[in-house]
Amino acid sequence: MKILEVEGLGKIYKGKVSHCALDRISFSIDKGEFVGIMGPSGSGKTTLLNLLATIDTPSHGIILINGKNPHAMNRKEKALFRRNELGFVFQQFNLLDTLTVEENIVLPLALNGVKTHEMDKEVARISRQFGIESLLNKRIYEISGGQMQRTAIARAIIHKPSLILADEPTGNLDSKSSKAVMETLTEINRSEKATTLMVTHDPVVASYCKRVIFIKDGKLYNEIYRGDNRPVFFQKIVDVLGHLGGDIHSLTIRNG
Repeated sequence: MKILEVEGLGKIYKGKVSHCALDRISFSIDKGEFVGIMGPSGSGKTTLLNLLATIDTPSHGIILINGKNPHAMNRKEKALFRRNELGFVFQQFNLLDTLTVEENIVLPLALNGVKTHEMDKEVARISRQFGIESLLNKRIYEISGGQMQRTAIARAIIHKPSLILADEPTGNLDSKSSKAVMETLTEINRSEKATTLMVTHDPVVASYCKRVIFIKDGKLYNEIYRGDNRPVFFQKIVDVLGHLGGDIHSLTIRNG
């Protein structure tokens, strides 16, 4: 079953000089896949993510998420679609400091009017799975960066969205926290069949994906699959980035 279908997607920013940020990109993601998007700065990765997140509007082409086109919806329908069908994980965490860890996690359920006992049951399940049960009553400023990102991932998946969109989820973390976060994303992808699309510049982080799509100058450049051997996959990613002329740094598997 295809969760995401992108067909002929393009984005042109008009101005004194028009800029084509994305040029007729097509790909699809099946249910339960974990896919990375990579490319040099300015390649169109962020534009693609913004279009999928319905933050921006395509100039042409179609996006179908779970068989529905969010860009054909009115403003209210789109907001509901985003809330129900999508989960977001950001580099900056985007957690609310005034709330506890538990209150941040259950926010999507609270917005959807889920009963309190159901929210309690879900937060207990997910916090146990993520190893953050002891943090539930803490404020966000009392926990570490890695714990913040695990909290953010828990919030992103608690309402069981069709698609999780992750934007540089380890960008603000050290290598140890980065490894813990990527193992968490990998585990929920495996156990929950959580379909995930992740933008990253880091080949170590990308090596956790099952497939990586490379973009250059707004166009699809290459696509590689992981198989069973992560170190070999990592090396393939590094090789493609080398041909792309991307920003390659820290090219050792420091995360194991």
